[in-house]
Amino acid sequence: MTKPACPACSLEDVLSHPDRWECTTCGHEWPKEAAPEAARIVKDAHGNVLADGDTVALVKDLKLGGGSQVLKQGTKAKNIRLVPGDHEISCKIEGSAMALKACFVKKI
Repeated sequence: MTKPACPACSLEDVLSHPDRWECTTCGHEWPKEAAPEAARIVKDAHGNVLADGDTVALVKDLKLGGGSQVLKQGTKAKNIRLVPGDHEISCKIEGSAMALKACFVKKI
C-alpha cells in the first residue's frame, strides 16, 4: 500500500498505524479506510422491509404537529423515500411534504 499525502499540509512524510495515517510534519491524523456503511433496514409496523418507491398506508390516526389537522388511518403515501434520522420516511400526502416514522405505516 502506498502512503498518501497529508490532506492538511500535502506533504508525504506520513506514518502508518493499523487503523489510521499520521502526518509527522503537522500531526494531522485521518482514517485509512472509511468504515463501510451498513445497509440500513427500515421496517414497517408489521415487520415488512420498506424500500424507496414503496406505497404505504397509515395504521393509526396521526395528529400533525403545530395544528389541529389529523391524518386518518388508511391514508396512503405513494413513492416514499427512506431518509436518515428519527423520521425515516419522506413522502407527500395530499400534496404536502411529510416525514413519517416507519412504526406508524404498513406496506401495501
